[in-house]
Amino acid sequence: MTSTPQPPQLRSIHRQVPFATGRVVAALMLREMSTTSGRNPGGYIWSILEPVAGIALISWIFIAVGFSNPALGTNFAMFYATGLLPFYVFSNVSGKVAQALNYSRPLLAYPRVTVADALIARFVLNMMNQILVAYIVLAGLIIFQDTGTMLDLSHVVLGFVMAGALALGVGLLNCVLFSALPLWHAAWGILNRPLVLISGVMILPEALPLQWEEYLAWNPLVHIIAEVRSGFYHGYQPSYVSPAYVFGVSLVAGVVGLLFLWRFHRDILEA
Repeated sequence: MTSTPQPPQLRSIHRQVPFATGRVVAALMLREMSTTSGRNPGGYIWSILEPVAGIALISWIFIAVGFSNPALGTNFAMFYATGLLPFYVFSNVSGKVAQALNYSRPLLAYPRVTVADALIARFVLNMMNQILVAYIVLAGLIIFQDTGTMLDLSHVVLGFVMAGALALGVGLLNCVLFSALPLWHAAWGILNRPLVLISGVMILPEALPLQWEEYLAWNPLVHIIAEVRSGFYHGYQPSYVSPAYVFGVSLVAGVVGLLFLWRFHRDILEA
């Protein structure tokens, strides 16, 4: 009696690819770099140098019109940069994360590309870009100008980590709100216009009446900018700075955004 031959076993086409998420995230980052800056390396370099030149030009204009005595230190460009750069980290990175699904919508039709991949890629790439811009500006000021600052990297790093955390949390929340409530996108743009004025970029909150200082302390960006500045100006330690408050706001916004994304991401992509 002969035995029945067994059919050959086929390999599953759904096998796990090692480091699949990392490869997808890297591919999405390279795609964004090529589409936003062109395929030549010079395009990406210009995307970094453009905000650097913008900050330098604005600083020169303020100095030219008479704003040469900053509230901290002796160098207006350094005072301005230590406030504007962490603000840029929040505003630019949160905006990019909020638009991550719309930007990567065509690629999300592929099974290997997930919503998490699109969010991680946008956050990591744009956070790296903003940190590089901040490094170039601040290092250039310290090297080429007499800023009179004493660098404490622990405060500087903590401040930029706080800015990144808040950008991620708000970006995740807005990623849902922009899609569910189209009017919120326009409203958010309007609300952001005066934000640079009430975040301590140009005016120190402690220079205002106590009542206004207490109101401004509810703004997480005030804590972030003050934390970064405390790493450059020795002895500047505002009592209102609370990293726990900033990380708490970031965590709540991020968790709420992730919960809604987990529940409604298919509806958002099909809209």
